[in-house]
Amino acid sequence: MREGAVIAPQTLLVRRLSDRPILEAGALDGYGPLFNAGLLYHDGAYHLFVRAVRDGYRSGDGGTGPSFVDYVSDIVVFTSADGHRYENGYVLARAGTGGVYSVEDPRVQWVDDRGTPRLVMTYTHLPAPGTGPWRIGAHQLTWDGDRFRLDEPTGRLLGPAGVANKDAVVFTLADGKVAMVHRIHPDMQLAVFDDLSQLWDASDHYWDAHLADLDHHTLMRPAPGALGIGAGAPPVRTRDGLLLFFHERRADGSYTMNVALLDELTGRVRSRLPEPVLEPELEWERAGDVAQVVFVEGAHLSGDEVYLTYGAADTCVGAAVASVPHLLDALAAAGEQDAP
Repeated sequence: MREGAVIAPQTLLVRRLSDRPILEAGALDGYGPLFNAGLLYHDGAYHLFVRAVRDGYRSGDGGTGPSFVDYVSDIVVFTSADGHRYENGYVLARAGTGGVYSVEDPRVQWVDDRGTPRLVMTYTHLPAPGTGPWRIGAHQLTWDGDRFRLDEPTGRLLGPAGVANKDAVVFTLADGKVAMVHRIHPDMQLAVFDDLSQLWDASDHYWDAHLADLDHHTLMRPAPGALGIGAGAPPVRTRDGLLLFFHERRADGSYTMNVALLDELTGRVRSRLPEPVLEPELEWERAGDVAQVVFVEGAHLSGDEVYLTYGAADTCVGAAVASVPHLLDALAAAGEQDAP
């Protein structure tokens, strides 16, 4: 901790950019809810990678079946010059092709692959109802000077086959290895690879060994009484380590934004704040298709601040900013993290 530093209350470590969403439901023809957005600042603009639900879905019967029927998401991209006003939406990844019924919750990140930067989008790959569990989908992306496009031959399903797995972020460790945080319910796990190619085409043997020793690979568990935990935005590199913004589902079903500090060499947790840094409070965060949700997925570091994007109530997108020095001071005060 810096000498003389004042620790801000955790409720003040992250502040909303506005009391209104930065992207409202219905902002693109043919779609209703727009939420759970990844983020990339590139070529002088903010690019928001949004889960977009097609028009025409309806509520389920309220029994043991799905909450919604005919509920299908594509990934669309909106751009902004200032991070406040987003426009010019276009479809990047369309459901219904390549065996995917719905594409959800994209994260976008640069990964250093043996000295070559690769732009990677991870997302939840949802198969047709009743045909298998959700998986981690991944594509590398290209930029043509005007818009992003899928590099179709690079499309993969990552992680062990037949296991429900999601909320993946990929990043490069200080020694050049490539790490992936993923979520096999209810915990977060860490998988480490020599390079991106090994992750992209990891063998069944690798994942069998990973599953056989899953406790060893567990990065974080939910707080006592919470129902689940999962990675949010790709980690943000700071002078003290990697800031990981993540979500936690509390016992009452609400989702909160939380933060931990990861070691830049091992990817393991060094410190974790015990309380959320953002929770559902505004009406559009508390009421929507799924009530009481803030679900962080995007982060961009600019100077001493991190610009964050989050899904609100499975309906729209909000934005917030966080002071990196204040977060690091609070994490230092929280102390070193014991093994999960």
